[in-house]
Amino acid sequence: MNISELLERLRETLRLARQIARLPRARLRFERALDPELVRRTHRLFTKPHPRYRVVRHKSIGVALIDLRAYASGEAYLHALRQRDYAGYHSRRARERGYTVAEIDRNDYIDDIHQINTSLDQRQGRPMDPAYAARTARYDADGLRHYGVLDKHGKLVAYVDVGVYGNFAATDRLLGYKNGDGVMYLLLADVACRLIDDGRLDYLMYDTYLGALPGLRNFKKKLGFRPYRIRYSIQ
Repeated sequence: MNISELLERLRETLRLARQIARLPRARLRFERALDPELVRRTHRLFTKPHPRYRVVRHKSIGVALIDLRAYASGEAYLHALRQRDYAGYHSRRARERGYTVAEIDRNDYIDDIHQINTSLDQRQGRPMDPAYAARTARYDADGLRHYGVLDKHGKLVAYVDVGVYGNFAATDRLLGYKNGDGVMYLLLADVACRLIDDGRLDYLMYDTYLGALPGLRNFKKKLGFRPYRIRYSIQ
């Protein structure tokens, strides 16, 4: 590495440090009473050392959150994101095209899920994990909530698994067809609306924001996700 490359890397590190210092902070609370094994397992995952930066926790810096308390209702959330190409706009357009969102039993959609999982070889510039190629014969209960987007013929076109862990919920697996109809916006926006209207949680998490590729980061931005620094507790 020459001097100019070293200086550029140093400048990039300083820019990142300044960006991190400006991040808002959020306190996420795990509650074991909800589901002891699931909550303990997820807490360990979120607070283990980061795979690249061992001095910080795995999901503690630049985590993508929607502050659910910032919206009086799900309708207010959609209204705040009503501008063209944002979640409110895409949600309305997808519903006009006959798409609906429902909480699903995955065993009713085994073939649809397999078709979604194998519809692309790559997502967000990364090869799909080979595990997605295997067809699941039956799904066991896992403590998560499962939501799907159905087209006007009742076919599943997108799905997301959501865990509720305390004062926050977090997405787990999120997949769908890339069809240009905005179904992924509709799905996550509908989940956010449900949580806002339910009124019991403070935040919705969707992995990290700063570490996401530009396309995924832009998708999260248009859904109202923002990067935070996180402090976890468990009770």
